[in-house]
Amino acid sequence: MTADAGLLHAARVVGPGQVEIVTLPLPEPGPDEVRVKLEGCGVCASNLEPWAGPDWMTFPTEPGGLGHEGWGVIDAVGPKVDGLKPGQRVALLGQHGYASHDVAKAGQVVPLPPELDGLPFPGEAFGCVMNIFRRSAIAPGDTVAIVGIGFIGAALTRLAARIGAKVIAISRRDSSLDLARDMGAAHVVPMHDHWAIIEEVRNLTDGRFCDVVIEAVGKQWPLDLAGEIVAEGGRLVIAGYHQDGPRQINMQNWNWRGIDVINAHERDPARYVSGLRQAVEAVATGQLDPTPLLTHRFPLDHLAEALDATRDKPDGFVKAYVAWEES
Repeated sequence: MTADAGLLHAARVVGPGQVEIVTLPLPEPGPDEVRVKLEGCGVCASNLEPWAGPDWMTFPTEPGGLGHEGWGVIDAVGPKVDGLKPGQRVALLGQHGYASHDVAKAGQVVPLPPELDGLPFPGEAFGCVMNIFRRSAIAPGDTVAIVGIGFIGAALTRLAARIGAKVIAISRRDSSLDLARDMGAAHVVPMHDHWAIIEEVRNLTDGRFCDVVIEAVGKQWPLDLAGEIVAEGGRLVIAGYHQDGPRQINMQNWNWRGIDVINAHERDPARYVSGLRQAVEAVATGQLDPTPLLTHRFPLDHLAEALDATRDKPDGFVKAYVAWEES
């Protein structure tokens, strides 16, 4: 893709499964804003329902829209911006990351240290991981089941195992179970048969089940399963993004077990920024390695393929990102 000085190149979704690249004037940052020349942007599973074209979706999206996991280098700052300057490499909480540039509030931009030089870093996604981990309140010695080992589940496996929790990873694909082992899971359980999984977890925990269970899929069955393997007085953490309609729950089971149920999603921008800063520190200090979690790279003009891969999960897939490439 050829870059033109002073112009914005952005992808927008124009219909179900359809993307076009548009060229527009480069946006200028306003007061308390910075403009970032993007290196890339992570592809989030939350994009998949809009990508499929549900009745409520309006096309086309805004240029760059749906992309919210961007990182790159500041190339312009607006008035009243302190502590940030052109040339700084940053991650940002922008909303138009499927593009060559994005503009964000200065307070929603986090500098990246030299330890992250050269690494792709969809910071918002890693920030979500850190916020889920905080909300989960996992302690050393806890038995933790993680249902669904995608990007979120794998990263949480690493963080939980690192502090001394015993992790039971439950997932459908063999490659996901292999990744969970690499991330430190003590046990892996194929996600095929509901009752067989419950019995295996029962046996692994001497009948007590799990102090913490994190549901990281976003579908009805994994939620049902997660509720069945929480110990009495334990904690069920819902990290999966449930976007395809209402859910039913077994309230009798939840009541009987006396469990705490935590929705681990955040909407406060300050919480997002805090998680993002913690993620930067976790990667910089070696607590978390992003490399095995970012498996599929696409140029921006192949965004459709990146979204399809996120939906179809080819062998070995964990997370896709698009990268701005100049020619």
